[in-house]
Amino acid sequence: MTAREPDERLTFSVRLSSGTPVSVFRECALAAEELGFDQIWTGNDLLRRSGIVPVTVALTATSRIRVGSSVLNPVSLHPAEIAMIAAQLQDISHGRYLLGLGAGSEVFLRWAGLEPARPVPRTREGLRAVRALLEGRVPEGWHEQARLKDGPALPTPIYLGAMGPKMLALAGREADGALALCLPPDRIEWFSAQIDEGRGGRTDPFDLACCLWVSIDDDREAAKRRLASKIAPYAGSLAPDTLEAAGFDVERFAHVQALMTAGDTEAAIDAVDEAMLRLGMAGDVNDVTERCEELVSRGVHHLSFGQPLGASPVQALTLLGRHVLPALRPT
Repeated sequence: MTAREPDERLTFSVRLSSGTPVSVFRECALAAEELGFDQIWTGNDLLRRSGIVPVTVALTATSRIRVGSSVLNPVSLHPAEIAMIAAQLQDISHGRYLLGLGAGSEVFLRWAGLEPARPVPRTREGLRAVRALLEGRVPEGWHEQARLKDGPALPTPIYLGAMGPKMLALAGREADGALALCLPPDRIEWFSAQIDEGRGGRTDPFDLACCLWVSIDDDREAAKRRLASKIAPYAGSLAPDTLEAAGFDVERFAHVQALMTAGDTEAAIDAVDEAMLRLGMAGDVNDVTERCEELVSRGVHHLSFGQPLGASPVQALTLLGRHVLPALRPT
């Protein structure tokens, strides 16, 4: 990862979870645009409320900020449908839509009666098909008539949602950007190295979004409690070797998971200590700014703030936009 030049503009984005109500996402998009964010994203997990509808509403309500779907999967939503949706969203927004693609949850897909291929091959195949269609081409192996009938879409950046080395390498090799959930943020160089391995000799621009779990509040303890509430349910889902490599006490995570399994949620949250909180960022504006400055000094170009955020999404956006962003991006 290369160091950032002093005059190079940082990118800031915010991510809201799948199922965010349309009215909330619209309000957040308007606030984020006013507060100087560059992008806003919302999820599209299977069996939740659609993430495409709030993206559409946000694009029609705003004029500058870019709005993205994080992420659509090419299993439950066919690549042709994804390309059709993306092309129309580019039409209504004059090219401000960002397309996020990902493998999709194996669990959710099987709940829906789907038996998907392996994650990396199916994502690669879907990405290639969607890109071909958006560019006015026929995907490899499709019928010669399989192209967008209304013409190619406006240029559409494709981001891959990725955490593992193979998906990160795929993003570096074939996508325009990656939404990399950096748990913990301190491992950003590892994430960047996987992207670089995939990119090989590519010299075109690439947007690596350092996706963070962030909890910000004027009340530092409330912010920490909120992040602990986010970490506790995932304590048993994080790979032990990854935790060890990042310097975490694996037994501590196992203890928190045991409490969650026993149904003692409050005790599990109480058991999330200060070291575990470094999986994300929690505290007041000074705490969050300091952690972000560390990442920027290590070459991060794009900081993406995600759940739990704050007491309300707009309140968190306001703290970030009025205090953290100006500190990191001086006028």
